[in-house]
Amino acid sequence: MTETVLRYPRLFASLVKIEHTVFALPFAYIGAFLAVGDVPSAHDLFWITVAMIGARSLAMALNRLIDAGIDARNPRTAGRELPRGALRPWQVIAFALTSLAVFLVAAFQLAPIVRWLWPIPVAAFAVYPYLKRVHWISHFWLGAVDGLAPVGAWAAITNELPWQAWALGAAVAFWVAGFDLFYALFDLEVDRAQGLHSFPVRFGVRAAFTAARICHAATVAALVVAGLGLSVGVLYWLGVVAVAALLLYEHMLVSPRDRSRLDMAFFTMNGVISVTFFAFVLVDVLL
Repeated sequence: MTETVLRYPRLFASLVKIEHTVFALPFAYIGAFLAVGDVPSAHDLFWITVAMIGARSLAMALNRLIDAGIDARNPRTAGRELPRGALRPWQVIAFALTSLAVFLVAAFQLAPIVRWLWPIPVAAFAVYPYLKRVHWISHFWLGAVDGLAPVGAWAAITNELPWQAWALGAAVAFWVAGFDLFYALFDLEVDRAQGLHSFPVRFGVRAAFTAARICHAATVAALVVAGLGLSVGVLYWLGVVAVAALLLYEHMLVSPRDRSRLDMAFFTMNGVISVTFFAFVLVDVLL
């Protein structure tokens, strides 16, 4: 009985890769904490968390729906919930609509500006899955979408969008684009066979590594720029150093000739990076 009750929650949690929330949610909190230079109210933190969960669930559900056919033809993704029939399309559509409702309810509990800007991320979520069919810019589009996390959290609390918020958003955008270039390497041959467009397919593996390095250097540069415009302490700057060191280590794990540790470079290190930087920012604002 318990197994039956938990079946669908587990399936939907797997559908949206709930564990990958660790990539974006800490940066939303970073935007919130730096926006006020202190700990935001429990009300704001709660509704920002709900908004992030709803938005990310919507984005992943749309991605899985739109890409169901592509996933079915890819050995790595054929076991996902839709291709293997564990979930039906109508169930995922219902889940997506519920996620949208959760996102909207949360958005309307926050600063008024969010009530006007919410269609922007929703439209971006819907566009993203189609880009890989036409252009390799999809990696950078994904980065820009995830970069909205700290920007949105900042606006949700202050009702403003200063350049410092956009600098934090740029840091996240470059960070996500860089590791998505790595992620695309998992499906390089399948993408070629299916006629899909990715940066590695268009420019090759070595160019993808070079682009990822440039993106991650830009991540550190954007964090520096953001810090220069904020009243941050030494721990923020130690956090930036930690991010730079972790990104360097991530790039040392893999190379164009050796991609055997790609899983660790993509999944493990990027989760560590977001949580580590958030920890430094949190302690910095508390002291």
